[in-house]
Amino acid sequence: MLDFMKNVPELPIADWTSNFTDWLTDTFAFLFDPIKNQFGDFMEFTADKLAAIPPVIVILIVAILAFFVSGKKFGLAAFSIVGLLLIYNQGLWEELMFTFTLVLIASVLSVIIGVPIGILMSKSKTAETIITPVLDFMQTMPAFVYLIPAVAFFSIGMVPGVFASLIFATPPTVRLTNLGIRQVPTELVEASEAFGSTASQKLFKVELPMARSTIMAGVNQTVMLALSMVVIASMIGAPGLGREVLSALQRAQVGTGFVAGLGIVILAIIIDRFTQNVNKSK
Repeated sequence: MLDFMKNVPELPIADWTSNFTDWLTDTFAFLFDPIKNQFGDFMEFTADKLAAIPPVIVILIVAILAFFVSGKKFGLAAFSIVGLLLIYNQGLWEELMFTFTLVLIASVLSVIIGVPIGILMSKSKTAETIITPVLDFMQTMPAFVYLIPAVAFFSIGMVPGVFASLIFATPPTVRLTNLGIRQVPTELVEASEAFGSTASQKLFKVELPMARSTIMAGVNQTVMLALSMVVIASMIGAPGLGREVLSALQRAQVGTGFVAGLGIVILAIIIDRFTQNVNKSK
């Protein structure tokens, strides 16, 4: 049945994509180069300063924050102390700081970009119709594919790692912000309008507070997705625990890879519990 397709010339999609990427790289070099240099320097500066803080101070601060965030319970604080001490004991503290910096910056940028887009989607059916397929594309495209434009635009290092993480991790915040605002009871919205609230007052005093739990669930998923990109980003030169895992894989060093992977798991659990408890404590 498909024999007629043999006479149809192959569409040069790969060439089109390559040409478009080259055009973007050349046209917006004035924008990509400063981001690569200055933003990259900022991230390295941040990671170096975090690594310069005595580990015992960092561990104590994390433990104290965990104690209060979890409702003055010792479980999360104790796990944070034991987990971070284990990472330090294994000589991976500096790598941990680089990984944390990458995840933190990627997550913050994802939230800054994602929440306004989610609000726009909740207010406009047209915007939701246009943006939803883009989010589907971002979530279904294999994460490795994002490394290609990241390297083309920003070479190698932490900046392309953040760029790839940003694309991969932003959709949950967008989707759940949209969902949370749309789920706000219409009675509350109508009551705020009856009292003469402006659109901004209705958004910031009614809709966003009521949608906070759903939005925070999206933020939690965004942070976890950003952390899941750590190992993949190491393939394009991003430093941190992911680089240790990749190096161990290349050298077939099972023990070293397991220890680095365990460090990522510990960091993931701590961050996950922090974000969950922050949501519950509000």
